[in-house]
Amino acid sequence: MDMNIQKYMAFVSTVEHGSFTKAAEMLHYSQSGISRMITDLEKEWGVSILERGRSGVRLTSDGLKLLPYAKSVCEEYRKLQTQVEELNGLQSGLIRIGTFSSVATHWLPNIIKEFQKDYPNIDYELLLGDYMEIENWILEGRVDCGFLRLPTIPELETFFLEQDKLLVVLPENHPLANCDYFPADALNDYPFMLLEKGAKADVSEIFEECSVSPNVHFTTWDDYAIMSMVESGLGISILPQLILQRVPYRIVTKELEVPAYRKIGLAVRDKKSMSLAVKRFLDYMKYRSPN
Repeated sequence: MDMNIQKYMAFVSTVEHGSFTKAAEMLHYSQSGISRMITDLEKEWGVSILERGRSGVRLTSDGLKLLPYAKSVCEEYRKLQTQVEELNGLQSGLIRIGTFSSVATHWLPNIIKEFQKDYPNIDYELLLGDYMEIENWILEGRVDCGFLRLPTIPELETFFLEQDKLLVVLPENHPLANCDYFPADALNDYPFMLLEKGAKADVSEIFEECSVSPNVHFTTWDDYAIMSMVESGLGISILPQLILQRVPYRIVTKELEVPAYRKIGLAVRDKKSMSLAVKRFLDYMKYRSPN
């Protein structure tokens, strides 16, 4: 980056944040580095632009006149950088995504369809797994980003996307099929089909919180197998709402009397080393609700 642009950015950022320390954090410099850049600018321009006081920094009257021009140079520089990146990077690209089946089935088709309107030449590779597998794939660099249940392991950088409600699933002729909310203690009264993805099932926290220990008859990571067994009257289950969209089974879903959720987020190993295509995909995800 041109050294002068860096100085302008240091000037603009210091004014915006009111201190060298905050500007240094934002721009990944040392505090003394930022201070030096401002001093260099003052020498080059032959005017004082900032007053350094106990309560932070304040613009001088000359600084106030020059600030809008510095801002506009920084803004134009950002636009230039973006344009260069577009020409280099986003003619093509591959995004490798780790995901579990409900996101792959119900969210990703719409997300990718919308994203493709802006970036038609990007290709995708989807790897389907459970939470633990996806965590490992991100750590190993096998995928660029992954959908996960939050909180996840501390080595990953994450952002939250949506709360997915956990619902009780019953056969249509179940005695509680007409209740408003499913009572937690009734979870003990019927054979339970457990959906387990990775080390800890989504519902184990519900069992702990409500002090219930259902009679688990069957454990699988296949959500459709569970729905089919519930439909056949073999037991009840708790599944995330996302899985329960457009299901072909004759089952009834009920909210628990104590609402329960899983938090879904997107995770990467390191935001700084991502390709441009992946950066754009993450930015896109942050500002759009998946549904």
